[in-house]
Amino acid sequence: NGSVQMECTLLYNFLDVSSDCRFKEQLHSLQNEGPVSFLKGSCYDDEVELQTDGNRSGHLQNGDVVFDPEVNEEVVRIIAAQLAEIGDQFDKEIKARVVNDLVQHFLNENLSGEEITRRMAEAVEGLARAIPSDMEREKAMLVLAMVLTKKIVNTMPSLLRRVFSTTVNYISQQLHNCIVRMV
Repeated sequence: NGSVQMECTLLYNFLDVSSDCRFKEQLHSLQNEGPVSFLKGSCYDDEVELQTDGNRSGHLQNGDVVFDPEVNEEVVRIIAAQLAEIGDQFDKEIKARVVNDLVQHFLNENLSGEEITRRMAEAVEGLARAIPSDMEREKAMLVLAMVLTKKIVNTMPSLLRRVFSTTVNYISQQLHNCIVRMV
């Protein structure tokens, strides 16, 4: 599925409204670099596949990102805020060891993006099993992935681009349908 704009917007807004997010300045500067470089550097990197016609679902018009008609950016922002509230509850359940292990993987430049995404997926799945929740498993995994992103970048802000991109790729590959159902 070539479109990651929804995942990108969801994660950005989740981080932006999350409590205890100590890297808001870097996050805003990432977006302030402009939508073209923001999407290119974070969401549309080489690991994201094109659609069969060679295009991506989102497109640029006069240098601005234009969302497909079915993607309502305001709805995605509202969902991100709701998920951030849930994330605050999950936050204290995540052990520092899990975060520190992931930080080490992200710092290891010998690991491919695919391998880091796999490590992220393993951590999210392990946490989803360990943290009791009455919510749908996919939704819990989505929130956990975004909370892990916040905790990793809080620990090592210089990893923002790599962690953001990896999380967007993971969410796009594993949890896209969950997001579509929420929107």
